Amino acid sequence: MSTTGAHVPDDGAGGRTGSGWWWWPRRRSLAFDATLAAVSALECAFEGATFAQKTGIATTLGAFVGLMVGTVLLLRRRWPVAVVLVGIAVSPAQMGFLLSLVGLYTLAASEVPRRITVALASMNGFGTMLVAFLTFEDGMRDSGGTSMALPLTLIVSALMAFGLTAPPVLLGLYARARRRLVESLRERADGLERELELLAEKAQERAERARADERTRIAREMHDVVAHRVSLMVVHAAALKAVALKDPQKASASAELLGDMGRQALTELRQMLGVLRTASETGAAGAPLPAAAAAAVVTSVVAAVGAEEDDGPCLAQLAELVEESVAAGMGVVLAVEGESRPCGPRIEATVYRVVQEALTNVHKHAAGAKARVLLAYREAEVAVLITNGPSDGSAPTRLPSGGHGLLGMRERVSSHGGGFAAGPTPEGGFRVSAMIPLQAAIT
Repeated sequence: MSTTGAHVPDDGAGGRTGSGWWWWPRRRSLAFDATLAAVSALECAFEGATFAQKTGIATTLGAFVGLMVGTVLLLRRRWPVAVVLVGIAVSPAQMGFLLSLVGLYTLAASEVPRRITVALASMNGFGTMLVAFLTFEDGMRDSGGTSMALPLTLIVSALMAFGLTAPPVLLGLYARARRRLVESLRERADGLERELELLAEKAQERAERARADERTRIAREMHDVVAHRVSLMVVHAAALKAVALKDPQKASASAELLGDMGRQALTELRQMLGVLRTASETGAAGAPLPAAAAAAVVTSVVAAVGAEEDDGPCLAQLAELVEESVAAGMGVVLAVEGESRPCGPRIEATVYRVVQEALTNVHKHAAGAKARVLLAYREAEVAVLITNGPSDGSAPTRLPSGGHGLLGMRERVSSHGGGFAAGPTPEGGFRVSAMIPLQAAIT
């Protein structure tokens, strides 16, 4: 590493060296160094002229040399070692006081290795002590006085050299350590800022995924809640049309049942739309949310939907669900195996929705077919099996189908760690089975 060309930080007048006016980062750094160099040049010129008078050299030459020596201080940021060496070289001529002080400070504050700083500071201190010792001795001889004792002269010279060398070196080392501390803190702050940005991006991504999952979940809820009721309403409407003229009393009962189903469907639809309305009121309509706000919206949706599940249908209502299908003209039998017991509101709601969607599919795709619902309470799980035979040849009910029913049932069961299977039977019917472990009910 080159020591004479080391980059030097500013001493408080400006920033670190870099792009700018040559090796000055800013104009004020150049102005500061130029001022120091001008003062040093005047000082060295005066001291050079004085030294020239003592040695018999031309005063003008001594002043010119001093002027050139003082202007070397302009190079302190670029070549601090050279400035200190010049100060040591001219110390026997008793010039360069400011040059030595500023040069030592700049050297200690620079990125020059410390061993070089210590070596040059020691050389400067030794030279200063030697010059002071000789000056004291010469002064006493010229004045005709008694020369001081040698130990006392050495002590006074050493203290003077220490006082002129140690303070600028220690101050420069302090400035160097402080600058490094500030740089490390700045780097740490930049690193933390980058980490925070990454965390914010990840939080935004998680919020987006959570919103997508909740949209899918709410769509599945609306499908399960509304599709069954509407399917039964369509079936009853078709039956009402067939018996309206032949049996007015039966038609009246069917119309009343149709109205009840419509009201139930509207009630459940209002509950689900209330969840969506709560989520939309939490954030600004149509405005992108920050990560924290998006997470809050998703949390509110999850809590609202979870509350709907907790207050949703239970296994005790399966008999009513089966009676609705029976009233619509389907032959459905409900069988229960094992001792009935609570399984947790969410598991019971999931089993209920599976049975509801399976019976809805029978209405859609197997008009006139008989169905059987088997609910089994086991030691560590609850299972349900829905089977239906082939259609009896009745005209199929024209109900729209989006193809999401089986997928929604599988997602519901899988979310509890259970198993789901569906497929045709050898007799030409269809079967749907689901098993959910009761451990999923523990929260």
